[in-house]
Amino acid sequence: MAAKYRADHVGSLLRPAELLEARRNLSFDRDRLRDLEDSHIRRVLERQRELGFRIFTDGELRRRNFMSDFNESVEGVDEGDNLQRSWKAAASGASPEPSRVPGVITGKIKKRKRMTDHEVRFLQQYSPGDIKITLPTANQFPAIAYKRGVTDRVYPNHSALLWEIVPIIKSEIEALVADGVPYVQIDAPRYSYYIDPKWRDYIKNEMGMDPNAALDEAIRADNTCLERARGRGSLLAIHLCRGNNRSQWYAEGGYDAIAEKLFGALEVDAFLLEYDSERAGTFDPLRFVPRGKTVVLGLISSKVPALESKDQLKRRIDEASRYVPLENLAISPQCGFASTMEGNLLTEEQQWDKLRLVVETAREAWGAA
Repeated sequence: MAAKYRADHVGSLLRPAELLEARRNLSFDRDRLRDLEDSHIRRVLERQRELGFRIFTDGELRRRNFMSDFNESVEGVDEGDNLQRSWKAAASGASPEPSRVPGVITGKIKKRKRMTDHEVRFLQQYSPGDIKITLPTANQFPAIAYKRGVTDRVYPNHSALLWEIVPIIKSEIEALVADGVPYVQIDAPRYSYYIDPKWRDYIKNEMGMDPNAALDEAIRADNTCLERARGRGSLLAIHLCRGNNRSQWYAEGGYDAIAEKLFGALEVDAFLLEYDSERAGTFDPLRFVPRGKTVVLGLISSKVPALESKDQLKRRIDEASRYVPLENLAISPQCGFASTMEGNLLTEEQQWDKLRLVVETAREAWGAA
């Protein structure tokens, strides 16, 4: 089946300054905050329409980070604590910063409410076209929110925590499909752990797991989350990146080491893949993508302001088509522009220039966005 949307984007958009200021102000009225969010979401929906996109998101403007909907929908997470992560800066001269994404599992995970119902209802009312809803993979939380001496008082190991989270993500995906959401995307940066030797050592030495067995379990977990949603009319996709926080990343390496197993076993319709820099390796691993599945090439960087060459982008699309038929390819930025609400180190207009480039390149490469 040919790709449904040629021009795509991962979901998150830069927050305007007044929204950031309001969210940081703990005394800011919640109703006023919701009105402010509504106003800016309508604005970014209209901007996407003007640029020519046929798939729309709310920019994750209601979220503090790409996975905060999960923390807000469950009991058992302490957002006053976090695990530190080392990052590498994309911008020349920028200093890497430690991770500031909060949340440690301190109690039994218990679902209190749906994760994205409030986002869906608004988008269904105001979106000018098909909508995409993004969710974090269940694999995200054992990797970043399991703290020894704290979490192990509740869950004996990372695997036990993972399978407690799986039903929550699974039920949300099923609800989105029942809501008629055309496009559901799982954001799964933790697969990059299996391609970077530093993080494979972390899995072995810090998480106490065999990396190959952990990869198998991660795929089983995502497939379990998706199993009842397949074949019900929604496009099911997974986004893989190497970290995205204030124009920084934490992992490097091509997909080669995991491509055959990952692409062959993950039961999704589309893969959104980071391919904006040499950190991502070559297109050669795409030979393992099953026929008929879509690959969205993340060729445009959301981390740096410099605008890519359209001709170079089209050459790279042509190169990728040696492994995946052109009809099964699409284009997007490699990640969101604001995986955390603080956003990457570029301006909103630079962001929109990048997204305009996505649409223009899609039209020239495929004749349509």
